Amino acid sequence: MAKKVLFLDTTHPILYEKLKEYGFEIHFDFESKEDELISKISEYQGIIIRSRIKITSKLIQHASNLKFIGRVGSGLENIDINFAQQKGIYCLNSPEGNRDAVAEHALGMLLCLNNKIIKSDQEVRNGIWLREENRGSEIAGKMVGIIGFGNMGSAFAQRLRGFDCSILAYDKYKTNYAPTYVREASMTEIFEQADIISFHIPYNSETHYLINQSFIESFQKNIIIINTSRGKVLNTNDLVAQMELNKVTGACLDVLEYETTNLQNLAINQWTDAMVRLSKMKNVVLSPHIAGWTHESNIKLSLILAEKIKSLNID
Repeated sequence: MAKKVLFLDTTHPILYEKLKEYGFEIHFDFESKEDELISKISEYQGIIIRSRIKITSKLIQHASNLKFIGRVGSGLENIDINFAQQKGIYCLNSPEGNRDAVAEHALGMLLCLNNKIIKSDQEVRNGIWLREENRGSEIAGKMVGIIGFGNMGSAFAQRLRGFDCSILAYDKYKTNYAPTYVREASMTEIFEQADIISFHIPYNSETHYLINQSFIESFQKNIIIINTSRGKVLNTNDLVAQMELNKVTGACLDVLEYETTNLQNLAINQWTDAMVRLSKMKNVVLSPHIAGWTHESNIKLSLILAEKIKSLNID
């Protein structure tokens, strides 16, 4: 019996080339919705996704031969993991593949914000030459708090090493994890000391709207917020309100609360009042969920996932 894998999203070709080498028969379907997939999902031992479709318990229930679900990326929130695991299905992802990209992007956004690079670039292109108004701030001497110290958080900390700042890390599910240049801390310590806070956490019911008014008001200092994790970790209304009070002095957001399931943003005429206000702020740096979206990570994500699938030794 052939080992069949169904690709439900586009990926770098190296992934299906590798899986072919490992003896899999490759099929593609980039259009079918859940109800259409139900009729044929039992044919496959594996499925590959990114963000186009959710793998629900309803779909899994019909996947009688499924051995694995592979996500090209880090987050697994579009898979009913608990139900899949109950059925003995492996849920695989490849966060190792884009951790460097995310870390560099987070740092780049912070440098752009602190040094007013985007604002001054736009001004110079329009013949405006303002020096004092674009005086920047250094990372050196600041206390940076990192929430979540997995692949992304640890890579971001590594990038910060050369900036002569202090780094605090909090990870609810780990102990004795920090390298020598990072200090493991409680959230209380981060609330007391942090100048900059960066989030590298998965999205789930526990982290939904984690960054809200109460959370932000817990910081003793005015802070900069960096979010490269998931949009719904942050309550946009609360962020904008705290920015207008200057409690949050700047924000770097690669992800937005209003992204759709397939990581696209809503059309501008569908924006909420908070999103409109956010978009007009000069102390905000925005990007369209591209932190992990480099040419290099595109290849690494697929190679790493291929090796994880190979290691399952599926007959």
